[in-house]
Amino acid sequence: MFRTAIFTTARAASRTVCSRPAPIARTAAIRSSFLPSKLQLGSQFARCYSASAGLSKDEVQGRIMDLLNNFDKVTDVSKLSPSSHFSNDLGLDSLDTVEVVMAIEEEFSIEIPDKEADAIHSGL
Repeated sequence: MFRTAIFTTARAASRTVCSRPAPIARTAAIRSSFLPSKLQLGSQFARCYSASAGLSKDEVQGRIMDLLNNFDKVTDVSKLSPSSHFSNDLGLDSLDTVEVVMAIEEEFSIEIPDKEADAIHSGL
């Protein structure tokens, strides 16, 4: 008698579970009702692959000159020009030159390879 009651209850429970719609289908129906039509999606999400215009030489020199002007180790600002040599004209040692190159990398969000960084001796 106990087995019959459990069997009947299990069969009734399985019928109600199988007759219910799946929760995934319900959420998909809800999500699709909030999405705009396909035509609107195409016009809203256009990809733009164009790059911004590069900086001119004057803009780059101006930003480097401002960077050097605000650098603590540069004592004589009157000698500061685009062609001033870091060690000869501005009195910067090798560590200061490395700091200037790192500041230039941060200013322009670039990475200068070590070989090219060693060759930088002026703001030009």
